[in-house]
Amino acid sequence: MIGAVLALWRVLRVILHLLQGMALMALLFPRLDAAGRHRHIARWSRGLLRALGLTVNVRGEKRPGASLLIANHVSWLDIAALHAAVPQARFVSKADVRHWPLVGWLVAGAGTLFIERERKRDALRVVHAMAEALQAGETVAVFPEGTTGPGPELLPFHANLLQAAIATATPIQPAVLRFSQPGEAFSTAAQYIGDTTLVQSIWRIASARGLRVQVDLLPSQATAHADRRALADTLRGLISDHLAQSARG
Repeated sequence: MIGAVLALWRVLRVILHLLQGMALMALLFPRLDAAGRHRHIARWSRGLLRALGLTVNVRGEKRPGASLLIANHVSWLDIAALHAAVPQARFVSKADVRHWPLVGWLVAGAGTLFIERERKRDALRVVHAMAEALQAGETVAVFPEGTTGPGPELLPFHANLLQAAIATATPIQPAVLRFSQPGEAFSTAAQYIGDTTLVQSIWRIASARGLRVQVDLLPSQATAHADRRALADTLRGLISDHLAQSARG
């Protein structure tokens, strides 16, 4: 009973936090410069994780200048976890996220690039948009797995979106996300796989005790003249190895 009351309280806090974010986006963001928006994105993202009972820990530094940030994909909370560490990142996300209640409006306002993965032509459009952003000195973030996985084992990496970094000779910086809780090096509560709905996932996370997310920013990798499939395999190996080492403590 106590656990259910705590989970409900956390869900209510999240709803209020989302509404606060919408107000900030609508009323404050138009008057802020880029640095000001990034400060608010980092603060709001950490606040969302905190409202759900998560502790976030960040290790490593974002490389200066333009970069393609890639990460393993575990949960719908991954964007908030990465924004807590790299608030300037513009994410590439599947198009249906745009239609999620409240969240979709917020991520769109943060500059997310939406892709319709079922349409091959749309991937080409997004690669061009990513290349333009990278050439302008921005940070773009993608999840090469394309969908969420269980945590310990990575899904195959799709190489097509890496082409934007290769074409512009922009370094790629891997980031490693690991959700854990007491007794579980890889939290099952944080998993967002199979037939799990967003509502079910929110409740599982809100009901969890001692949930943590570790965000590790690894050294960047050069991309000039790289073969994108070989590069994808290399990056997948780096993240997989780091996940295993992190789980061992």
